[in-house]
Amino acid sequence: MTKKPIKLGIEQLLTDKNDMIRGVRVGLVCNQASVNHDFQHAAELFHEHPDINLTTLFGPQHGIRGDVQDNMIETAHATDRKTGLPIYSLYSETREPTEEMLGDVDVIVVDLQDVGTRIYTFMYTMANCMRAAKRLGKRVIVCDRPNPIGGTQVEGVVLDPAFASFVGQFPIATRHGMTMCELARLFNEEFGIGCDLEIVTMEGWARELWYDDTDGPWVLPSPNMPTVDTAAVFPGSVHLEGTQMSEGRGTTRPFELGGAPYIDAEDFANNLSRLDLRGVAFRSCVFIPTFQKHAGKACGGIQIHVTERLSFEPAFTGIAIVKTAFDMYRDEFRWKDPPYEYEYDRNPFDLIAGTSKVREALERGDSLHQIKESWESPLAEFGRIREGFLLY
Repeated sequence: MTKKPIKLGIEQLLTDKNDMIRGVRVGLVCNQASVNHDFQHAAELFHEHPDINLTTLFGPQHGIRGDVQDNMIETAHATDRKTGLPIYSLYSETREPTEEMLGDVDVIVVDLQDVGTRIYTFMYTMANCMRAAKRLGKRVIVCDRPNPIGGTQVEGVVLDPAFASFVGQFPIATRHGMTMCELARLFNEEFGIGCDLEIVTMEGWARELWYDDTDGPWVLPSPNMPTVDTAAVFPGSVHLEGTQMSEGRGTTRPFELGGAPYIDAEDFANNLSRLDLRGVAFRSCVFIPTFQKHAGKACGGIQIHVTERLSFEPAFTGIAIVKTAFDMYRDEFRWKDPPYEYEYDRNPFDLIAGTSKVREALERGDSLHQIKESWESPLAEFGRIREGFLLY
């Protein structure tokens, strides 16, 4: 298949639009996926550019080079070995740049690869940078990259603000169908951040395109997001993080594998298959995580195989997996114990789901149809708001 040529926001900024950052001190929010089509890193490209004064680097969760594996380990501040510039971690004692960190910065440039799911911290690192910029009188430029799972499908729970956390700050859907620039505009205007925001859009990208439909340079944006296949199932299987089941961390197929030592793989896969969910097949398997939950133990479970992307509903599928495990193994199934993300002493599943209503429905024995029906009204309202911020 011919790949659709695209030009990334960062490539636009470095060529046709570098006047936006000429003559100012630049702080760059980036990680290992912040590359151009030649896989050259944005930090080096900025550092070597004769018209750009790059003074400071900021890293999101997992670090600027993506080398911090565990999803809850805070990242230390450091000095970048390639550019010699200070790196301030925004997944450390602070999640928002401080006045001191921004002391040598006039403009914050954000170039991060999102994965299309509300439950992912990079968009909130961007939002926190926008808040700091508003407070301290700085400008923010967001460079766009494709939503790897396309920009047309919207699905799942719209977050209840009472369950806001660093994996969900705003009332948006589990699968939001937006790009980082679109989200930045939504956060800034609809949710009231109100910073001095500029965006640099892509050329060539269209909403129906998944990342692997384009010629874009895919680099895993976080250690357990290795492929577009991972991103495809993530809006659903991320809910396993809120249980004591393994979500496949510590395997070569994180989030595509799910299970636990008490699960009979064949029975589990058969019960899921009987649900006849759209666009997905469940293959029974046994896997042994090398780290994280159930490390070194054989887990019975399933591999999620997406058979038809356009009809697949990942968020609904994820809840179906959790419900099936809960119903089949009531005596063994457990929700993950708090805290979650250190500071949130609440049920982790609720924070991931963005509400307590899904867990309560599962515990009550509500049907999958009833659970999905409860999402529909907020989802329609989010869809209406979202339309005003789409750029492609």
